[in-house]
Formats: sequence, C-alpha cells, structure tokens
Amino acid sequence: MIKNGMIECSNCRSKLVAPSPRSISRAYDKHRSQVSSKQRALKVLLVVGDCVLVGLQPILVYVSKVDGKFKFSPISVNFLTEIAKVLFAIVMLLFQARHQKVGEKPLLSFSTFVQAARNNVLLAVPALLYAINNYLKFIMQLYFNPATVKMLSNLKVLVIAVLLKIIMKRQFSIIQWEALALLLIGISVNHLRSLPEGSTALGLPVTMIAYVYTLVFVTVPSLASVYNEYALKSQFETSIYLQNLFLYGYGAIFNFLGIIGTVIIKGPSSFNILEGHSKATMFLICNNAAQGILSSFFFKYADTILKKYSSTVATIFTGFASAALFGHTLTMNFVLGISIVFISMHQFFSPMAKVKDEAPVGTLEMMESEHTRSKDDSLVNMAAGASEDVSHRVGHDERRPLLPI
Repeated sequence: MIKNGMIECSNCRSKLVAPSPRSISRAYDKHRSQVSSKQRALKVLLVVGDCVLVGLQPILVYVSKVDGKFKFSPISVNFLTEIAKVLFAIVMLLFQARHQKVGEKPLLSFSTFVQAARNNVLLAVPALLYAINNYLKFIMQLYFNPATVKMLSNLKVLVIAVLLKIIMKRQFSIIQWEALALLLIGISVNHLRSLPEGSTALGLPVTMIAYVYTLVFVTVPSLASVYNEYALKSQFETSIYLQNLFLYGYGAIFNFLGIIGTVIIKGPSSFNILEGHSKATMFLICNNAAQGILSSFFFKYADTILKKYSSTVATIFTGFASAALFGHTLTMNFVLGISIVFISMHQFFSPMAKVKDEAPVGTLEMMESEHTRSKDDSLVNMAAGASEDVSHRVGHDERRPLLPI
C-alpha cells in the first residue's frame, strides 16, 4: 500500500520509499534487456548446434551407403533413432522431476501423465509425418549429392511460411515475402545441372522420380514442422521433455509399424533391425536423435522459420565437407546460390522487414502519440503495482527459466 510517499508491505508492515515512475521505467527496461539478451543467446546456441548436426546428417547418410546402396533398412535407423530420443526424454524427465520445488505439480504422477497425454494427442500428427519424412531422406540420397539435398530441403521455408499464415495466422511483411522469393532463386541457381544426365531408376528418367520425391520431401516435413510448433506451443505449460516423450513415443510406434510392413512384404528375414549397420550408421542414429531433440527446442522456444534458415546455413558446411571427403565439385552455381541465400536471410531478419509496409505515412504522428500515452499509462500501472513487489511476490515470467532444468 502506498501512503505519504512510502510503500508499506501488507505482510511484514515494513516501509520503503516509493520509487518514482522514472526509476521503475529504468528497472523495467533493464529487466527486458536482460531477458532479451538471454533469448538471443539461446537462439544463437540453437542455430550453432543445428548447423553442425544438420550439416553432418547428409554426410553420414552418404558414408553409410555401400556401392551406392543401403545395406540396412532405413526404417530400422528411424526406429532406433526414436528409441534413442525416448530414452533421452525419460532421463531428462527424471532429472527435472528430482529438481522440482515444493508445491509444484509432480511430473511423474499418473494423473499428470494421463492429462498431459490427452492434451498433447495432436503430437501424433507430426510424429507420423516425420516417420514418412525420415524415410524420404534416404531415398533422396540415391538421386542427389549431399549438398544438393540440403539446398532442396530449404524449399521447405516457403511452404512453411504459407502454412504458418494459414494454420497459426502468422503475419509476414512484404519484405519478408520478397526474402523468401529470393531464397527460392538462390536454391534454383544451385540446383541447375545437379542431376546426372541419362541416369534412370526403376525404368523411368531419374529427373521424373527425383522431382516427385522432392515434392513430397518438401511438403511432408513442412506440414510436420508447423503442426509440431502449434502442438508444443498450444500446451506451453507442459514440460518439453514430457511432450518429447509423447512425440518420440508416437514416432517409435509408427516406425515399428513400418518395420512390420516390411516384414510382411519381404519376409521374416528382414525383421533383424540391426542387420547391415556399421559405425557410420550408429553415428547417423545419434546425429538424427540429437537433431530431433534440438528441433523441439526450436519449435517451442524459438520459431520454425528460424529453424529452417539455420538449416540453410548448414549447406555451406555440407558443401565443403562433401567436396573434401568425396571429391564433389563446388560449382559456380553453388557459390552464387549460397550468396543469394545469405542475402535472403539478412533481408528476412532485418529490422526493416518487421515494419508494416501498409501503414500510411500520415498516421506516423498519431502512432507516436498513442505510443507515448501508452508508455505513460504503463508507468502509472507499474507505480500502482509497486506495493505488490514489496509484498515479496514474484511475477510468473520472472520465476520461469528460459529452459526447463
């Protein structure tokens, strides 16, 4: 309670000098700056980790091939990857449960688990789509070199932007749409003459089959990413490790059904999920698991567009690594394509891209006036609520860390 310029705590009746609105404003701006810095640091760490993992993925897939073919079942790799992610989610869930504070809802109780399972049933949709996409990753490697596969996967950015606008009602400025169009140009420049001429597969021109797989390869994971972000953020209060447990559990079930289907078609001899695996495939499984885990943090705490742009940066690493290890040629198309992609990325995330282009020039003074009045009102509200701060109550957002521990 504020009285005679003093703030009296409603609990302990201690008195403090009431802070001025200006000091409250400075403290508020400082707090926002600290939170913003932590969020930027988190995004940088996510991007760096994603670049390394995504860049290594096509290299490991390429190394896993023997005489241009896979000696193992790609579905078995996907199944083992989901099992690895489920085990990681369980370990982290146990770790998080041990560090819960007194009074918090227990994470490991049966009622919590059942309620969370009901609330997060939508995660079954991206799990199914990811199971299909993980198989397509291996098929794409049969028609394209690793660098080209990575560039083609960047086509997902445009599809994701359209799906985000339709499903999550997200708005993009004209500059950002232009940046996405520029990204497509960069991808197209790199893709020129990337297919071997005269090659055939299954009796059809390789270009026909490759482009069909490319269409599915772009659409399926884009839909999965958008639904995954929607499902994770719609239940934001649920622990991400508990959500991952459901997501990866669904994924393991779908991949196991794929193995059963393979057994029915090829016979019981194909049931050995460890057949044909090598050290390279074990590294591939670990890389895919780490990549999937990192993606869930992107979707819940960052953004799907940022995730796809970070994967674009991994193209450089993939291109140079494939050239050094396998002798693939880095053409001028690749260099020009990468340059255009980086220009697109800078344009999309530029502060200018976030300005509403449709705002009339004559309304700028009115917007500035409204902003000033809004800021003054917020200072009054903060001053009025200062007594709550002295009552030793901490805001919800200040209690929660950026990541679960």
